Amino acid sequence: MEKLQVAINKARMQRNKVSQTKSSSEPLEAPKKLTHEKSQKRWEGLTPITVSERTLNHNRLVASAVDTSVKPFDMLRTRILQQARANGWKRIALVSPHSSCGKSTMAANLAFSFGRQSDLRTMILDLDLRRGGLLKILDQSCQYSMADVLEGKISFLEHGRRLGTNVALGLNGKCVKNASEILQSGKTTEILDLIDAEFKQDIVLFDMPPLMEVDDNFGFLKNADCALLVAEAGRTTADQVDVAERQLAELTNVMGVVLNKSHYTQGAYGYGYGYE
Repeated sequence: MEKLQVAINKARMQRNKVSQTKSSSEPLEAPKKLTHEKSQKRWEGLTPITVSERTLNHNRLVASAVDTSVKPFDMLRTRILQQARANGWKRIALVSPHSSCGKSTMAANLAFSFGRQSDLRTMILDLDLRRGGLLKILDQSCQYSMADVLEGKISFLEHGRRLGTNVALGLNGKCVKNASEILQSGKTTEILDLIDAEFKQDIVLFDMPPLMEVDDNFGFLKNADCALLVAEAGRTTADQVDVAERQLAELTNVMGVVLNKSHYTQGAYGYGYGYE
């Protein structure tokens, strides 16, 4: 816990330093803004993917269907958009207190749900660089990872995948051990800004590592407008949620908490998910 607190204090100092720098001076070289037509060509240039029926069924990607099973994810999508628009947020980190909360499966389902929002461009980036969770869930393959993109070794246009016409995915075809150093680097901030300028997406979801297991989040969340905490029903304790919320609040805005893997099916937030 002491190590995490040190990381939080360091991240807070970095966040304040970034804010002061932005307010006192203009960036030396802002990313070149593209017209909508040019950015659309970049979206069309992303490699399209398809997800097999077997993968959809086996990996619980229920949001790909067109029946009542999509409702929890469509509800979550709508609430995310409401909060984002009300607060002027664009970059949203999905964070869990510990592993196996189902966060990456939720991100994959949200990809299908946001895909039905045809007037929006949505980007989902797997920034759990130590493993390829989203890639495995969608049963895809790629040579590079988001670590290569963030280090400038390959462009997002070359690496990214496109689900449908309006959802872009950044997957991890390989894992790295220096994830924390990559995520908190200035280069990562520059690359994210460049992707924003080139693709002009409306919403970005970052699939982040577990908060209490590694320090990757503490150096990175200065790049996110807010974080959504994903807890696992029956396993994540109230104390873990409380500690995670307080830690996130030190690093960025907290959008809310999602209770995942819940079998409670009555009330306003039924269909297996709770949101506040």
